[in-house]
Amino acid sequence: MNLRLLAVAFVVVFAVVLAACDRPAVPAAPDPVAGQVAFRQCASCHQVGPSARAGFGPQLNGIVGRRAAATADYNYSSALRNSGIVWSDETLAAYIRNPDAAVPGTKMRFLCLGCSDRTMADLLAYLRTL
Repeated sequence: MNLRLLAVAFVVVFAVVLAACDRPAVPAAPDPVAGQVAFRQCASCHQVGPSARAGFGPQLNGIVGRRAAATADYNYSSALRNSGIVWSDETLAAYIRNPDAAVPGTKMRFLCLGCSDRTMADLLAYLRTL
């Protein structure tokens, strides 16, 4: 009797584990706090926050939903001024990953080292908070 009960318990546990393995993992929501950490790579050229201003690159407050080359205190390339881009998650991700491919002739030079899909999602989540 105990052996039969043990066998049934094993089958039930095995079935539950197998069912759990068949479910796709639910990706965690993008994390703006992790995105702020990822932004450290950007901070050498870009400022954010109440006192942000252009430096080597433009300030990025309100970047999501903003037309490219829209801040008055930065001298943008003609390529970016004429791009017609409005910054969205998709356009920002493409530009950050490979600026010159997204906008040939842009001034931005950046090698997106370690920009996994997750890191990019976190970075974009952070940029949306600005």
